[in-house]
Amino acid sequence: HWRMSRGPSGTAAMSTLLINQSKYAWLKELGLSEDNDGVYNGNWGGKGEVSLEMGKIYVEGVGEVQEYVDVCDYAVGLSRMIGGPVLPSERPGHALIEMWNPVGLVGIITAFNFPVAVYGWNNAIALICGNVCLWKGAPTTPLTSVAVTKIVAEVLEQNNLPGAICSMTCGGADIGTAMSKDERVDLVSFTGSTHVGKMVAMLVQERFGRNLLELGGNNAIIVFEDADLNLVVPSAVFASVGTAGQRCTTTRRLMLHGSIHDVVVERVAKAYKQVRIGDPWDPSTMYGPLHTKQAVDQYLAAIEQAKQQGGTVVCGGKVMDRPGNYVEPTIITGLAHDAPIVHTETFVPILYVLKFQTEEEAFAWNNEVKQGLSSSIFTKDMGRVFRWLGPKGSDCGIVNVNIPTSGAEIGGAFGGEKHTGGGRESGSDSWKQYMRRSTCTINYSKDLPLAQGIKFE
Repeated sequence: HWRMSRGPSGTAAMSTLLINQSKYAWLKELGLSEDNDGVYNGNWGGKGEVSLEMGKIYVEGVGEVQEYVDVCDYAVGLSRMIGGPVLPSERPGHALIEMWNPVGLVGIITAFNFPVAVYGWNNAIALICGNVCLWKGAPTTPLTSVAVTKIVAEVLEQNNLPGAICSMTCGGADIGTAMSKDERVDLVSFTGSTHVGKMVAMLVQERFGRNLLELGGNNAIIVFEDADLNLVVPSAVFASVGTAGQRCTTTRRLMLHGSIHDVVVERVAKAYKQVRIGDPWDPSTMYGPLHTKQAVDQYLAAIEQAKQQGGTVVCGGKVMDRPGNYVEPTIITGLAHDAPIVHTETFVPILYVLKFQTEEEAFAWNNEVKQGLSSSIFTKDMGRVFRWLGPKGSDCGIVNVNIPTSGAEIGGAFGGEKHTGGGRESGSDSWKQYMRRSTCTINYSKDLPLAQGIKFE
């Protein structure tokens, strides 16, 4: 059973379970109890181990649930618009049309950092395309998966549909591997690390299944000499410190033109010191703990490597002396743009500040990492803006101007290139990945014109 235990704030084990405390009484409204079954296929069953939540701040948690609501709204409208063209046929008495049909079963594997929204994007779009879903959430966020599935199942059943349309299983890598290998899973949508995503992709490809990959990012904000620094500073802070540096779209590299480097570092460091760190449940908290103890170890290792490679810690750099996996949000300057640590995506709040002189240099540095998720420039130069959006600009799936790397809106296609995996979710024509296309020719004449001018006498 998935058991209520202490959250990531790491307080001493409590004599009573959280669900029995008045502060957490709302858990019962979500259909949760002291012990919770972890598998749903129309009926509940299954056993396993536990956590209450992953440590993100209250406002972000609420925002994430809102995003699921928003994408459902979006999908309802989209359901009346998807489809293929009627194409002109070169043959008299023939019609040429494109039909889109559901792929069937969509397996959705999501990550700890967005335990609700990423399922929401996949689930809402997959459903309006006519598919059914099997969800495996992160092994560390089982109660979120259980609570969401209870709500979805109830809505389906109230509308005379089987709850099993949206099945769910808690579990770890063994379940992910089974889903990837199973020929009954027509599309595997995987969100997580590049390392695991590569293994999933190979297993799915081996059986010629279809995959949709949303993997890592090593995202840069590039600030030119003409940038509005009143936009730059909050953008850099929000995108590097938000979710304690655990978004795939987190800004990890801040590239500053030489002429404004020192002033921006000074202003961003000052803003870092004002970030309110505290209990994620307190609505005024801006920054909470990391997800796991391993993440804290990765944080310390990265800082050590950065120092060895020539970096200077100008802000943060230490584990905080308080219960839970709290670390100081960190800024490191002085590293080479191609230092190994700069080219490594570490899922923690460390920002590497790089100094550049020319546009060509900055664009090249943006593109030289393996990942290609999100990227931003800050400038007022319109020529530069369109060079950035063009073939010699950013090679990422998300290419922004005067807005940070994180916080994409649902109407656009979300995803990235290269080691980010190439998948797209949510808006634009992402729906096409959840359907299969047939090109259909209909002869409504009495003649049979054959291709290549062949004639049967």
